[in-house]
Amino acid sequence: MLREMGFPGYRCDWKKVPGHPDIVFAGRKLAIEIRGCFWHRCPVCNLSVPKKNVEYWEAKFARNRERDARNLATLEEMGWKVLVLWEHQLKKKELPATRKLLYDFVRREDDPPYEEAFPEEAEGAAAAR
Repeated sequence: MLREMGFPGYRCDWKKVPGHPDIVFAGRKLAIEIRGCFWHRCPVCNLSVPKKNVEYWEAKFARNRERDARNLATLEEMGWKVLVLWEHQLKKKELPATRKLLYDFVRREDDPPYEEAFPEEAEGAAAAR
């Protein structure tokens, strides 16, 4: 999707910064984290905790959330901008909104606004509302 929008040059699972973000534009200090709704406890999906060994799962999820918050804070302290995408945002019905979100996050100042860069998609999204 990033390449389709004209944004090549990213790295995947870059190990040179805390948390090893899923996608990084290193020179611009942009990081994109893609979090699984179950493992990272998506605030939108509100998924249930497994019924067996509840204490283990609650502790596991708490550690995941703490690590996510720590990595996000560290990256931001280092001057990085971070976009967190959730697994559900990559589902087919969510892709148009996710595409715009990604474009707005990655675009440079001299890149046109999303609506100008992809007028046919912007029209389609407006008609779907």
